[in-house]
Amino acid sequence: MSKSPADCHDMTDLRAEIDRIDAALVALLAERTRYVDRVVEVKTALGLPALIEARVEQVAERVRGLADQSGVDADFAERLWRMMMNHFIAYEEARLKR
Repeated sequence: MSKSPADCHDMTDLRAEIDRIDAALVALLAERTRYVDRVVEVKTALGLPALIEARVEQVAERVRGLADQSGVDADFAERLWRMMMNHFIAYEEARLKR
């Protein structure tokens, strides 16, 4: 059961909530990876490359907007997503070469 930040009264509570969020983020990364695995299958069938620049820019712009709407530093969110996209593009490239 999660607590709101205001309901966390000490570092133990805060650390527990941050650990819970971290676990959820890792689970989401695992889920994203499964979708990227399917992307590789579809790109292979269609003869598409791993890197599609227009899509990278579309995702980066969308993430900036989501960050702004959520009160998150858009520059930070974009940097984080670009790092993640670079990782997944390399992941795709390695699998497309098989």
